[in-house]
Amino acid sequence: MAVVGQIGRTHGIRGQVYVNPDTDFLEDRFHVGAELWLGRGAEDCRTVTLAAVRFHQGRPVIAIDGVVDMNAAVRLAGAQLRVPKEALAILPEGTYYRHDLVGCQVETVEGATVGEVSAVEGAGSESRLMIQVPGGEILIPLVPSICTTIDPASRRIVITPPDGLLELNVKS
Repeated sequence: MAVVGQIGRTHGIRGQVYVNPDTDFLEDRFHVGAELWLGRGAEDCRTVTLAAVRFHQGRPVIAIDGVVDMNAAVRLAGAQLRVPKEALAILPEGTYYRHDLVGCQVETVEGATVGEVSAVEGAGSESRLMIQVPGGEILIPLVPSICTTIDPASRRIVITPPDGLLELNVKS
């Protein structure tokens, strides 16, 4: 399953919620009648149908069939919305789904191991790889001049970091 959004705060008193989207295909994923998987983990996912959808400042505001009041909507906060990976569109060359990059090993062009990608944050040209390293994490801009080889199939990313980048932004 691939995460396409996370339920945020409620909107109004009729059970609607904001979604923090994790997809570039908002209209494809969030439309009336769409079936998504809702849950906090793989073991508690259930299928839900979207009863209403609108967009507010780039974020979907959705109503889920059966969620009719604010009390029920509050309990959904933090839950993830997912789709089966088979339902994902094939991306153009040089673009990747975030879940394909998480878990990749990162190394320098010299072959030194940097760490493992734990998350991808940001959007578009402002995306960053969050890499787990001993003692913390490093943020690496996801740009071609730094990430010279990205091979999700072999779970490997090769970087050419500018001088000081790996030492500069270690967050513990």
